[in-house]
Amino acid sequence: MAGFLNKAFGFEAGKHNVRTEIVAGITTFLTMAYILAVNPNIFSALDGMPGGAVFTATALAAIIGTLVMSFYAKKPFALAPGMGLNAFFVYTVCLTMGYTWQFALTAVLIEGILFIILTLTKVRTWLLDAIPGTLKKAIGAGIGLFIAFIGLQNAGIIVNSDSTLVTLGEITRGTALVAMIGLMITAGLVMLKVRGGILIGIIITTLIGLVVKDPATGMAVTQLAHNDAGALQLVSLPQSVSPIFCKFEFSQILSWDMLVVVLTFLFIDMFDTMGTIIGVHQGAGLAERDEIEGMEKMFMADSVATVCGACLGTSTTTTYVESAAGVGAGGRTGLTAFSTAVCFALALFLSPIFLSIPGAATAPALIIVGVMMMPSITRIHWDEYCKSIPAFLTIIMMPVAYSISDGILIGVIAYVLTHAISGRFKEISIPMWILAVLFILRYVFI
Repeated sequence: MAGFLNKAFGFEAGKHNVRTEIVAGITTFLTMAYILAVNPNIFSALDGMPGGAVFTATALAAIIGTLVMSFYAKKPFALAPGMGLNAFFVYTVCLTMGYTWQFALTAVLIEGILFIILTLTKVRTWLLDAIPGTLKKAIGAGIGLFIAFIGLQNAGIIVNSDSTLVTLGEITRGTALVAMIGLMITAGLVMLKVRGGILIGIIITTLIGLVVKDPATGMAVTQLAHNDAGALQLVSLPQSVSPIFCKFEFSQILSWDMLVVVLTFLFIDMFDTMGTIIGVHQGAGLAERDEIEGMEKMFMADSVATVCGACLGTSTTTTYVESAAGVGAGGRTGLTAFSTAVCFALALFLSPIFLSIPGAATAPALIIVGVMMMPSITRIHWDEYCKSIPAFLTIIMMPVAYSISDGILIGVIAYVLTHAISGRFKEISIPMWILAVLFILRYVFI
């Protein structure tokens, strides 16, 4: 068994623990299971994309991508259709630009194929190597703030404000109260070094949600699914993806708009994935830069998942930052990713159970993992402003712009400008000059 686990997942018997890896995989799944509910909801704005079919496509894309990551790259990262990318697909490409969802799926397919080519030619690895160490440290901390912010939002602890953009929610009531209680419980479990503490915290918080009512709805925070007859529903068969499977539109493949859409998908996905891999590795206490072969395999898993997701009928499939929750629970090998993939497979049939876990229950996990990813910030030389200013911009832009990729892009541009202004041209590599120019053009023209 040990030999199989090592060959299949990179698992080392003396270094890793099977139970820990499985618990970590389940933890990752629970923190990203929201995509199974959110993705169909977003795509419901488009005619011809049934929610049931999108749900199945979302789960299948996550299963395929995560299995490739598990067996091929042997890393503890999970993949699924990306948040932000799905909104761009629906609200920008289809509803604003006026193109059909078939056009958008074609753009995703092309993007995935281009990613495979960029990975095979080692361009994506080249881009990763071009990022200075200071920015890599900042990326880890920035992602920590970003996922903590996502958790705070999901729980209603931080809410929208017309005057200040965001403000503190009603933390003594409803969803926010459940999340605050869950945060204290999860923090206590983590501080006591309880194995699987993050997962246990999610379960306990979900149960608490059964007895706490949300004042906005008058119902319990945790809502269990019921069938049409009013009976508790635990199992349901997945719906067919045939209405959206391989529905491509190649008539405008050479148009300018197709080029713009493909490049936008490409930029967002590339740097979201790159930032996630760097940040989660740092959060795990691993080397800032893994072996090139390992990085290329992770990028290939992401590329293949995007192509498969497009064929299934969903938006760009990408590596999820919520993988940090599993890494925080001790996941280190492909067995963690395999466990997450199994959870997604079960979700196809047990969706009523998994979708009952509220944002209030996963929010504490995301906040705690955000804490775990902050230590890299101590290795930044804050008194050296030509480096610390780009690092700070990288960190702060991720949560406030709600984008990992924008944080990286602005950080790179700032790094080149601050070093050029201070006359330290020798510290700016040619790849960084090229990236800065490309990123500036991206903001000007895309």
